[in-house]
Amino acid sequence: MLQVKDLTITHRKDLRIILDKFNMVLNDGDKAVIIGEEGNGKSTLMKWIYDPEIVDDYAECEGTRVASGEVLGYLPQELPGKDKEKTVYEYFSEAQLFFDQSPRELTEMAKEFQVSAEFFYSDQQMGSLSGGEKVKAQLMRLLMDNPTVLLLDEPSNDIDISTLELLEKLINGWKHIVLYISHDETLIENTANVVIHIEQIMRKTKSRYTIVKDSYRNYIERRADSFERQEQQAQNDRREKKIRDEKFRKIMQSVDSAQTNIAKADRDMIARLIKKKMHTVKSMEKRFEREDENMTERPEQEEAIFFKLGGDGANMPAGKNVIEYSLDELRTPDDSKVLARDIFLRVRGPERICIVGTNGAGKTTLLKKMAQELLNRTDIRAQYMPQNYEELLNLDVTPVEFLDDTGDKEVRTRIRTYLGSLKYTADEMDHPIRELSGGQKAKVLLLKMSLSDANVLILDEPTRNFSPLSGPVIRKMIAAFPGAVISISHDRKYIDEVCTKIYTLSENGLKETDK
Repeated sequence: MLQVKDLTITHRKDLRIILDKFNMVLNDGDKAVIIGEEGNGKSTLMKWIYDPEIVDDYAECEGTRVASGEVLGYLPQELPGKDKEKTVYEYFSEAQLFFDQSPRELTEMAKEFQVSAEFFYSDQQMGSLSGGEKVKAQLMRLLMDNPTVLLLDEPSNDIDISTLELLEKLINGWKHIVLYISHDETLIENTANVVIHIEQIMRKTKSRYTIVKDSYRNYIERRADSFERQEQQAQNDRREKKIRDEKFRKIMQSVDSAQTNIAKADRDMIARLIKKKMHTVKSMEKRFEREDENMTERPEQEEAIFFKLGGDGANMPAGKNVIEYSLDELRTPDDSKVLARDIFLRVRGPERICIVGTNGAGKTTLLKKMAQELLNRTDIRAQYMPQNYEELLNLDVTPVEFLDDTGDKEVRTRIRTYLGSLKYTADEMDHPIRELSGGQKAKVLLLKMSLSDANVLILDEPTRNFSPLSGPVIRKMIAAFPGAVISISHDRKYIDEVCTKIYTLSENGLKETDK
């Protein structure tokens, strides 16, 4: 059993309560997903459950964790910096039970995770692995130590579709407890039987959480129905209140008028009647006040983000040759290995293409090369969103400073307004970018694109750090972009809803495939 009692997490810098009196109990067989918008404390909660000391430098936590007899296995959202410098062999050597694994067991694990049996002994640095290979390595090392509780922070990031399906199989077949964070809606729909929803409502001044033992799809549908019924009842209550208040106003006017117009001769007799009437009116007023206190409140929920990509200048003519890219050999960044040969890609007009392929196939390397060419072109206006946001972001400046280098007060005010629409608090706008969550960093880059006049977007895993609640908005926004989109994604809903053409990258180059 994994239990959390009365946990309150407060951000040390701006004193904002991230989680308020949180209680949770998970038992064997529970596959619990934590959902919520970016910056709501999902990863902080996960880290605290694994080791409270991890969050001490930026969060004050009060509460109790009970995990007696459980062995916790934690997969962080990002590979720690100290591990990036290690070779793959050094990384696996630090697993407590690595040297207890037989060659047969290692071979079977390698086959299951679709890597070579020699992978465990590689002298390649962990930091040079592809995003998906890093996740596979972390998962395999974690499983070697036989945990009973899996704590997985974004395990679906950067892994290819076949590995996503493997992850689904792992979660569904786990006999003990799984607590995970994911932005992959398909993975959540196929695995979760407990939903933990963390929200920041009332303009991020109040924390709220909901725990439901149900599938994700049922939770979202029932939540939407509940909000719709509450909103309808609130509207009905206010409509009836308006009618009632108007009648009451007329009664008050009638009584006041009668008091004013009493003839002196009739004053004693009629005054008693009016006094009685006024007493009745005052009683009605108090009853109405009590009724108003119990009136159905309008539902308070944390809404998904929304903004538009592409202005009037983003339209791309249908016949425009966006790119005609050819490459004899695609090699690794260190030039040590050929990943693919005879690559050719043509994109015309407002096509939205997606490049897929296995982890390590070279998708990100290829996209970077195409981005370099497109960004230097003068006949198009391209914007690039890399998989690693730090390639473009200055982590030491605030989001406002990054988006505006003019120092103009009006420009800064406008940017703050835009950031507010993306659910940034005033304090978060003044935090260094390094203190923001992955999703908040992604928002900064998307807002930069939105503020530009780009007609070509180059996107490496654009939905990877957005919550499943914001995911549909991001997909709709990119699908509506009037220019060209060249992207990489393993997000099955993104591929299905956004992309007009799919290309698979293999050692033999790019091949168009059916959706």
